[in-house]
Amino acid sequence: MCASLDNLTKTKDNEEYADENINDANGNSTFEMDSVTNIIARAITSSEEVLRNFGANFKILECNPQVSELLTIIRDKNTSRSDFKFYADRLIRLVIEESLNQLPYTDCSVETPTGAIYDGLKYRSGNCGVSIIRSGEAMEQGLRDCCRSIRIGKILVESDSDTHAARVVYARFPDDIARRQILLMYPIMSTGNTVLQAVNVLKEHGVPESSIILSNLFCTPIAAKCVVSAFPRLKILTSELHPVAPNHFGQKYFGTD
Repeated sequence: MCASLDNLTKTKDNEEYADENINDANGNSTFEMDSVTNIIARAITSSEEVLRNFGANFKILECNPQVSELLTIIRDKNTSRSDFKFYADRLIRLVIEESLNQLPYTDCSVETPTGAIYDGLKYRSGNCGVSIIRSGEAMEQGLRDCCRSIRIGKILVESDSDTHAARVVYARFPDDIARRQILLMYPIMSTGNTVLQAVNVLKEHGVPESSIILSNLFCTPIAAKCVVSAFPRLKILTSELHPVAPNHFGQKYFGTD
């Protein structure tokens, strides 16, 4: 299985790029042309508009000046790879930390060194990260930096070169995955096809839809509509909802561009 996975991931960057850049015969992006969803091809930042179009389980990271700068640097074609990776890691950390806020927790009390009792909280046990290979692996270290010794599973989704249909060709999870809260990691969603397949395979392994949190960096309105329509109980956190996604992310992050 490992040998097969190594061979498959050699071309995964190009497959992800192709899968998230589906064009028609005229070279136009099909997700921008889709008239079914009634989503305007523009950035969406209003919390009221997000709630109205995508529901309460879809959240966008607060866009303060720091986040805006990170988004700008990552999108700039003149950004060097070393700078790209550095600032991408900063954005990933912010998204992961906010994703952790979506996890269930319980109240608890601890005794301080002075003997006082402090009323606080703790996360419920049984959290797990799952990265969608390959670009999702860029987010693994950010999760490990926040959650010591967390288990991480893998999903590899392959797209057909002719039809662009996505299918899962590899999945590896902890044995008790069905009892865990899942942080599904995938940085770029242009069409939503890859995420749909990844969520399906998690559900096939017994994971409730409501136990999955998708940690995402860049999402188009069409992809958001596609995913929330298919999985309304799935929680999604992204840093930006914009019609043009930086689909070069995986290639530039891993130095394969």
